Amino acid sequence: MISASQTAVLARLHLQVTRRLDGLLQGDYLGLIPGPGSEAGESREYRPGDDVRRMDWPVTARTTVPHVRLTEADRELETWLAVDASASLDFGTARMRKWDVALAAAAAMTHLTVRGGNRAGALVCTGDGVRRIPARGGRRGAQSLMHAIAGLEMRPGRADLGELFDGLMRPPRRRGLVVIISDFLGDPEPWQRPLSRLAVRHDILAVEVVDPRELELPPVGVIEVADPESGQVHEVDVDERLAGAYAEAAAKQRAEVAGALRTAGAAHLRLSTDRDWLLDIVNFVAARRHRHNRRAEVR
Repeated sequence: MISASQTAVLARLHLQVTRRLDGLLQGDYLGLIPGPGSEAGESREYRPGDDVRRMDWPVTARTTVPHVRLTEADRELETWLAVDASASLDFGTARMRKWDVALAAAAAMTHLTVRGGNRAGALVCTGDGVRRIPARGGRRGAQSLMHAIAGLEMRPGRADLGELFDGLMRPPRRRGLVVIISDFLGDPEPWQRPLSRLAVRHDILAVEVVDPRELELPPVGVIEVADPESGQVHEVDVDERLAGAYAEAAAKQRAEVAGALRTAGAAHLRLSTDRDWLLDIVNFVAARRHRHNRRAEVR
């Protein structure tokens, strides 16, 4: 059940997203990733820059010349949010918590995709299981979706992103857009293969939410740190040596996450609790639209 304060937060978030996003990104349909929500049409010869996931293998084999499938736009795009709501998101040392940024990202991505009768749904992992929120269309459906996500209670336990991604494969759906919102803490190996399978069928956007203190620690001496997913508290002496080792390990882990996302073919957007998340989203979407338009002109 969502509280009155959460309702007020969502209302302010909705105004912020609609006013600033529509003002900075103009156009009736502000597509995040070109191509989702389409079905196969005719084929043509492959050109450099074409998406290899749209290779038409039967035609290629028959003609011995690489071909790609052309697409015919559907009336309706279906977007699914895969949201990590485990306890590690309940953390923040800058402007806001990571969970606040995650909710904001979900609101912005939903706003960008629900126009024209498009539908959006979500799978949310709260640390002790996965909750499915059915896809609905239009602005009213988007608001209902955000209220359902915001009303879920975080529980101890680490999110199983592999299970979350596998859940999006059942039942099988036509090609669409999947937006993953997570802090991607831990080893990417358990979820890399499920994500690659998901990317065969869908366009993927991974939104990584971070806090500055997860990337580096100042050498401040003895501090108490708590693991939000297990509740364990540890006393740590953060000196120059430990601070350096921590930053090195954090950079390595984030590079592994970026590499796993890149290998799976996912677009990657990082949002931080110490930055203007909405401006970062605008810059990301504008850059993707610019690249898409450049490719269209070349073709």
